[in-house]
Amino acid sequence: MANVLVVAEARGGALKKVAFEATTAARTIADASGGQVHAVLVGAPGIAAEASKLGATGADVVHVCEHPALEQFDAEVLAATVAAAAGATAARAIVVGGTAMGQDIAPRVAAKLGVGVAADATEVTMDGDAIVIRHPMATGKVIATLAASGPVAVITVRPGALAVGTEARAGTVQSLAPALDPAASRVKVTKLTTGGGGKLDLAEAPVVVSGGRGLKAPENFKLVEELADAFGNAAVGATRAVTDDGWRPHSDQIGQTGRQVAPNLYVAVGISGAIQHVAGMRNSKTIVAINKDKDAPIFKVADYGIVGDVFEIVPKFTEMVKAARAQR
Repeated sequence: MANVLVVAEARGGALKKVAFEATTAARTIADASGGQVHAVLVGAPGIAAEASKLGATGADVVHVCEHPALEQFDAEVLAATVAAAAGATAARAIVVGGTAMGQDIAPRVAAKLGVGVAADATEVTMDGDAIVIRHPMATGKVIATLAASGPVAVITVRPGALAVGTEARAGTVQSLAPALDPAASRVKVTKLTTGGGGKLDLAEAPVVVSGGRGLKAPENFKLVEELADAFGNAAVGATRAVTDDGWRPHSDQIGQTGRQVAPNLYVAVGISGAIQHVAGMRNSKTIVAINKDKDAPIFKVADYGIVGDVFEIVPKFTEMVKAARAQR
């Protein structure tokens, strides 16, 4: 029996989507080995209110560490607390979201435990006693398969690569004390500044509207932006060809070498559907494709396909979305 420990990332008193994706990966390992999923949730007083959400996506036990000094991310305190929790729960694996926070925490925890890190996993399974991790290498040109057979595996999962599971568990809440006094931490976070002008992050947005070369020119991306604005809860993405041409910032790129997303709704506008792009959005719950080429590969993965001119269809689509929202 192998227990698995999840580091549940939270920001501003709320769990990030990647926390649920990490819990899903942990659930896969635990189910295959007969163990339990334990989650560590760290934050300011009140963060315990988020614990039930982890139970809903597969956590058997949620260890909540609340402290006034932990309102902001503290890598030293969190790493020490996770390492201590790993020992207390006899964790065979520690799963962390591959975000900026996760990439900071994972090597710290691994160093404390004397093990390595399997980073940027897009798939996690079990093969006998070994944990099998798949992740892209060489800018996505190859997929490496690693087998972790040591006593503890520290794994980071690529945000958006895994669909969030729905296998609810008890999510029993237990109190956890910081393994390091926050006052003794050598690094103090005094302020957190978010970028993006208040726009939704691609990994968090429930709706993503993406554009490709079918838009013909960068100024035509306003069609994608207007459709995203009409939904009210959408982020804007793009293909690699578009970002390479400078139409959109590289942070908007969706694909094997860019961001991976798994929204409730993904709208592909003028996107042919190259394998590299599909790898970044195939876990979306519903995919709508708009393309004038009826043989475009994107239609093979789309739930709904519209064959036609994006310059005629997208404005009409936008008006229909606005009208539907106005009737709510």
